[in-house]
Amino acid sequence: MPGLLDRLDPHVEQYLLKDQGEYIVDEVYKAWPASLWPTIRMFIAIPLIPVAWLYDSTLFWLVLLAAGGIAAQALWRIVEEYRDRFVITNQRVFRVHGNLNIQRATVPLSRILDITVRKPFVGRLLNYGHFVFESAAQIQGLDKIYYVKDIDRRDYELQRTMQRAGLRATAAEEDDGT
Repeated sequence: MPGLLDRLDPHVEQYLLKDQGEYIVDEVYKAWPASLWPTIRMFIAIPLIPVAWLYDSTLFWLVLLAAGGIAAQALWRIVEEYRDRFVITNQRVFRVHGNLNIQRATVPLSRILDITVRKPFVGRLLNYGHFVFESAAQIQGLDKIYYVKDIDRRDYELQRTMQRAGLRATAAEEDDGT
């Protein structure tokens, strides 16, 4: 029987063009700081639920509904962050996200013009950063990917994949002037 995390997983392999020889180079989960604020809200809201029993009828329902609402919204955001995946394949990059309504955005590697890596100070300390893509088509949903854990390694993998696909000039080609 599949576990809870398996049920929540977006199973990105189903979106591969296997008949075209496409395979996953890297599947990127969000770094844990992306879920930090919802987790804090959850830990504040859950203890408020038993506290509601200390109050009279009207205040009881008000505290119970507020705590339950905050906890439910925080859990929703945690699951949303977990299901948000950025995938690098040998042919394209794509992002799958959403809880009930699944959204996908795809860009072929050949359409990516520029990749910017942004590492805020906290990201440098906690080993995450953000990708900013400039593509020929400016695909929405794939222009910015936030909270990429181990972003330097992910950037290296992406650059290496693009190089293997023949989309970046090698040092020998640049020296030859080709």
